[in-house]
Amino acid sequence: MKIHIGSDHAGLEFKAKIIEHLKSNGHDVTDHGPHQYDALDDYPVFCIPTAQATAKDPNSFGIVLGGSGNGEQIAANKVKGVRAALVWSIETAKLAREHNNANVISLGGRMHDEAFCLQLVDTFLATKFTNDERHVRRISQIAKFEENGKI
Repeated sequence: MKIHIGSDHAGLEFKAKIIEHLKSNGHDVTDHGPHQYDALDDYPVFCIPTAQATAKDPNSFGIVLGGSGNGEQIAANKVKGVRAALVWSIETAKLAREHNNANVISLGGRMHDEAFCLQLVDTFLATKFTNDERHVRRISQIAKFEENGKI
């Protein structure tokens, strides 16, 4: 599976662990940065390109992370075609895929321990979209709003 990943300084160390975990499970991972620690870096610089690459390849997924995951999710969701979900529990990881067909996961590296965050990533990637009519309809409404600004 192709996976794009980006963070900020708060997620840098944990991003490396996620990349290692994903590669050891056979995934093709592209790291959109940062590649070195800079306490003053800005997450949009890394999370928006991660989201753009994910949107460009509909068969890929994206992971954005920072201290809380909030700003990273907001930045990713500015990219047309991205449905980024802030995930903090196994249930939210599953629902992000089952109900929202999310293609990007956002994690708060300072919110959970490493083992649990890796479990969230694995759950997200393993869960399939249900294709239930109500979910398809709602996602379609969001996509139409992205196109014309009308609901």
